[in-house]
Amino acid sequence: MMSGNRGWVYWLSWIFSIGLVGFASYIGMQRFSLSHEAAVEIELQPTIVEVQLPKGEAKLPSFVGIGVQAILQRKAMLNTLIPSRPRTRIVEYTVDQGDSVFAIASNYGIQPETLLWSNYDVLKDDPHSLAPGMQLKIPPVDGVYYQWQDVDSLQSVADSFEVDANNILTWSGNRLDLTNPQVEVDSWVMIPGGQREFQQWIVPVPARGSAGVSSGIYGGGACPGGYDGLYGSGAFIWPVNNQTLSGNDYWSGHLAIDIGVVLGDSVMAADAGVIMFAGWSSGGYGYTVAIDHGNGYQTLYGHLSGVSVACGQSVRQGQLIGLGGSSGNSTGPHLHFEVRLNGGFVNPWYVLP
Repeated sequence: MMSGNRGWVYWLSWIFSIGLVGFASYIGMQRFSLSHEAAVEIELQPTIVEVQLPKGEAKLPSFVGIGVQAILQRKAMLNTLIPSRPRTRIVEYTVDQGDSVFAIASNYGIQPETLLWSNYDVLKDDPHSLAPGMQLKIPPVDGVYYQWQDVDSLQSVADSFEVDANNILTWSGNRLDLTNPQVEVDSWVMIPGGQREFQQWIVPVPARGSAGVSSGIYGGGACPGGYDGLYGSGAFIWPVNNQTLSGNDYWSGHLAIDIGVVLGDSVMAADAGVIMFAGWSSGGYGYTVAIDHGNGYQTLYGHLSGVSVACGQSVRQGQLIGLGGSSGNSTGPHLHFEVRLNGGFVNPWYVLP
């Protein structure tokens, strides 16, 4: 049997040992709990890393660390790029107030000649015949849009419009069978690159001292001729205060420029001379004035709302000759201004300051 002192020490050592083991267990459990919570926190709250990939490389950089996620970010593209394809179908267009052959053609990326040639049934090659409400066919490419006749053949049509027959045969919009091309009568065919001569629509203006033109044919503004008077300097001024286009520019089917005006604007003589046409023109120009300048030049002012001069009258440069308007074949107010030299036409841009 143990003595009293040794027994007490024995049991005290056991109690201390059990307490130490319990304390160690408690510390271990606390550390395990903290480690577990940290792991959960990392897993639930990942670190976001923005990665900018170098151009032309698809490899992701590697990351070290538990629970770290690499998230690639890119901006959304709201617009999808679709390759543009050439148009092959005809567009139907309704003429509006203020339209011109030149402006319509420019808006659709074709030449004004193409618009005239493809609408001969309504325009008759005259750009001044354009009128609001008129229905036009807008071809997809330059050339002639043609309605097939019963006497036509691929070669005859090609020869008529001065193109190779393959231009018609191979153009995708015509949808012809390359092995056996057959075109139905009255169907419409596009002739890319096709062309034909214009029928020019002009008001004849006699030179001073010569016989005039027939008022029965060309309208009441035609002058009998045989006049003389002031001579021009050869240096022109703008006939109106505005110096911008409002309609057709100068081109092969429109040998003039259309200058923007407001109804009633003053129209002035671009140079001194003698009036050789003053009044109504039956050629689509409406109220018209023409001046012979005595030096080979003549100028013509069309679509006026009123005329302020008379046949044979001498006018000075800058003198009032009429008022701006939209008479005759016109879709809106503008001044049709022509410059002629020795019977031919000159682009007004070449002589205006």
